Amino acid sequence: MWELGKAMRRPKYCLIIPGIVAIAALAIFVVLLVVKWLWAWTIPDLFPGAVEEGLIAANISWYTAFKLALFVGVLFGITGANRRSSD
Repeated sequence: MWELGKAMRRPKYCLIIPGIVAIAALAIFVVLLVVKWLWAWTIPDLFPGAVEEGLIAANISWYTAFKLALFVGVLFGITGANRRSSD
């Protein structure tokens, strides 16, 4: 009887973990999509001459967007920009 109870609880965990992985993958995809969109939207307007000469890319790859998001996340983590002051 004890074994039957364990087997009935197992599917809950088997559904939760893939759900969490799917939500995390979706969140990463959305963040990278936003980074790519913001880059393509702002950089050519801010630096039109540099983009025309090829000094700055007008569009970035998914891997570059990941590196940029990681860099900004680490930078915010180091500086504590997201922490609220206790004043």
